[in-house]
Amino acid sequence: AAIVDGARLIATGEAEAIVAGGAEALSMAPWQLAKPRALHQSPRVVGFTSSTEDANEAHALEADEALASRMKISRHQQDEFALRSHLKAAAAVDARRFVKEIVALKATADEARDQSAGEPDMDDLQDAPPLLGEGTLTAANTSALHDGAAFAVIVSDALWAELGRPPALRLAASTMIATAARESAEAPIVALQRLMSRAGSIRIEDIGDIELSETSAVQAVALRNALSLSDTALNPDGGAIVRGHALGAAGAVLVARLFTRMARAPAAERAKLGAAVLGARGGLGIAALFEAAS
Repeated sequence: AAIVDGARLIATGEAEAIVAGGAEALSMAPWQLAKPRALHQSPRVVGFTSSTEDANEAHALEADEALASRMKISRHQQDEFALRSHLKAAAAVDARRFVKEIVALKATADEARDQSAGEPDMDDLQDAPPLLGEGTLTAANTSALHDGAAFAVIVSDALWAELGRPPALRLAASTMIATAARESAEAPIVALQRLMSRAGSIRIEDIGDIELSETSAVQAVALRNALSLSDTALNPDGGAIVRGHALGAAGAVLVARLFTRMARAPAAERAKLGAAVLGARGGLGIAALFEAAS
């Protein structure tokens, strides 16, 4: 949303250059402690709270479980998607596609890769216990909450030309929508559908890279099925299941991913059109369509 707003400020002539993005530092956040129930009882850390305490809002896990039930997405389908995400990410590492994208603060080997990236196999995925009762979501097919940051430099056409027309993306269209709070897991689907309705003659199959910051494999599989997306177009280098969900930085990370795929990749491999899609707690959905600048 910050990047889209920055592009609008540029388009209206209010600025020539803007830096927009987001950051998340969950590891530095204070713990939530619940008040002791009795005088001599120790405080306890507040964890997952069931949405039965608030009928208007579902926790992300509950919302995703409800989506899996509505769209009949099985545990096996979720685990298969998670495994493919890790395989895609491993292939991207081997091809050194993340080298210029991930900025290591101290230039150590661990900082130059996504923290969650690993080499799980299907047996590991199948052995993971459900997070909620007899549900289908597990720690292996959901996106872990991580620290992260990403930013984009947005400039006017005149300044871009003055800089020598370096590789760049151009915002072609965007949309922001709201769903019912308890249906927040479907917000990315509704947002991308709305975006395509505003994209003129552009068809979904024309978009070579669709980057989704998924809360879980359920959300990604649901988006893929609802819009008949190809497996190669949706998160082609793996998504948040692999790299983690950095909340406040999630949308900017998607744009950074698009830049890598559309502007830095070898010319023969570059997608001409790409979309960034994500949802937020409460039912907010946003989608933005980008084209390679030329």
